[in-house]
Amino acid sequence: MKRRNLYLKTMAVEEALSKYMETLTTEGIIEKLRSRRETISTYDTLGRVTSEAVYAKCCSPLFNAAAMDGIAVKSADTRNASERKPLTLELNRDYIIVDTGDPVKSPFDAVIMAEDVMEVDDNHVMITESVPGWQHVRPIGEDIAAGEMILPSFHKIRPVDMGVLLAGGILEVAVVPKLSVGIIPTGTEIIKPYEEPKEGDIIDSNSGMFSAMAVENSCKPHIYDIVPDDSEAIKRAVLKASRENDIVLINAGSSAGTEDYTEPVLENLGSVIVHGVAMKPGKPVILAHACGKPVIGLPGYPVSAYLAFETFVLPVIKAINKETDVRTDIKKAILAKRVVSSLKHREYVRVKLGMVGGRMVASPLARGAGAAMSLVRADGFCIVPQASEGFEAGSEVEVKLIKSLEEIESTLVSIGSHDLILDEIGDMMASEYPGMAFSSTHVGSMAGLMALQRGETVIAPTHLLDMDTGEYNVSYLRNLFDIGEVVLIKGVERVQGIMVKKGNPLAIKTAEDLKRVRYVNRQRGAGTRVLLDYILKQKGVSPEEIDGYDKEVATHMAVAASVASGEVDAGMGVKSAANAMNLDFIEAGVEEYDFAIRKESLELPQVKAFLQLLESEEFHRKLDEMGGYGYSQAGKIVEL
Repeated sequence: MKRRNLYLKTMAVEEALSKYMETLTTEGIIEKLRSRRETISTYDTLGRVTSEAVYAKCCSPLFNAAAMDGIAVKSADTRNASERKPLTLELNRDYIIVDTGDPVKSPFDAVIMAEDVMEVDDNHVMITESVPGWQHVRPIGEDIAAGEMILPSFHKIRPVDMGVLLAGGILEVAVVPKLSVGIIPTGTEIIKPYEEPKEGDIIDSNSGMFSAMAVENSCKPHIYDIVPDDSEAIKRAVLKASRENDIVLINAGSSAGTEDYTEPVLENLGSVIVHGVAMKPGKPVILAHACGKPVIGLPGYPVSAYLAFETFVLPVIKAINKETDVRTDIKKAILAKRVVSSLKHREYVRVKLGMVGGRMVASPLARGAGAAMSLVRADGFCIVPQASEGFEAGSEVEVKLIKSLEEIESTLVSIGSHDLILDEIGDMMASEYPGMAFSSTHVGSMAGLMALQRGETVIAPTHLLDMDTGEYNVSYLRNLFDIGEVVLIKGVERVQGIMVKKGNPLAIKTAEDLKRVRYVNRQRGAGTRVLLDYILKQKGVSPEEIDGYDKEVATHMAVAASVASGEVDAGMGVKSAANAMNLDFIEAGVEEYDFAIRKESLELPQVKAFLQLLESEEFHRKLDEMGGYGYSQAGKIVEL
């Protein structure tokens, strides 16, 4: 009498999958498969997964570029133009003709749209209003700054990502090799689809289905010859497939029949973790590993086979590649920042999304047509209908998701001051805590604290200096929040200073020297700008004495890019940005870059992960590599 492989009880699907994934992790099988990498052309990266973070090699735009068709002018020369007193300009002396994307070179520093210019003759035009400096000019590095992180580790590359990689000078990318999936059809009664069936034969349709599902999930399938119901034959097939593939699927033979040999074969070659799950259809599933590879026995009935693949094989693939599902959905969200739109168009505003206090919050990203990085960073689109002038901050809007709701719900939302370490934190969170993400929007310290006050962010990076006490951050939080409402998570001590060209050709030594050079500033409310104002006040220097004090950029890397390009002579920022762009650096002082957070948010799992990252040796090692940081108090919580 033949023996039946009876499984006496079945396991809940969630429990079975959790137990299997835990075993693959503790046995080091997933990590071993993750550690492989290959380098391929950027043009071949669609759908592939990055194996490490990718950093830009060059800026985009590479130069100050016209954002409109029209004329480039010297803004200072237009100061007195008005409708009552039109100003006539001469070609090549007062203006040059530019098309969108053309370089805007010194002494020209602004663009007037063609439709706002009245032509007098071939060499003269007339304007009727003054223009501010840098109007309709895209500054160098506005979209991408050299040295900026373009993509984090374990990111599935999309067409928009490929465009940004190429714009950033990246021609090759290190990616996780495509997982190879070996598919072994078993059963004496099974025949190939092209064979003529006779009574009792069953056509192997499942292998083709598994192959397509593998391709759909960026894997390479390999269908083996049909193996008869013979224990030794199945054993040889599994040994061969496990040598040649990353994941092995055995179709049929996983049930309790007298000729179902998969379970004893896998016990002999490795370990069976689960045999039988509480799922209908799909109960006879085997979750095992053999020869250091995940091996999954799938039932023979097509519907059961399909559901078992979706339920157990796909999570293994995604766990190895550190992926989450991407679905399109429409959700309601609270707008964190005012959006102004034209009545003429339906506008798709790219937004970062995250959950704050149980509400989905949408933070608008850069909106220019050339800001390709905003597509890469976006979690969704806020659609502004035609004939609408936009939405006020705090409005409830509809957003079209382009990332999974699960990923958005597990995203830690950060709005506030910019620093390069935020990119590194985001990369480490994606790598060390699969399923979690870190969303960082750069609006300056004060705007970040206001967002925290309105309940639109979980953390607010800040480095605001109290000019009266010389203390960082604390007085601002006490003015904005009630006692006990927020705490301060200590971040890093970072070196701020003046960035100049290599060799410091203009011999800039102190803030007083800024009066004789071209400068680029940070936006109003930025802690770096507050620090500059503090230093200028100490030195008795008026902002009006500095050429470029009103020229603003949003990040430290954008400041560094402007200096490196030669468009300006100096700008204030962090030492790590100067290092990244190979600039000289005149230290101005060490400041405290911290994170404000509501006290109740400390219990969020994403915040706990964030605190662990701040205290980790890996994070400290990255700070040492970047230069200009201290971390003696990183992760410490300060009650106010």
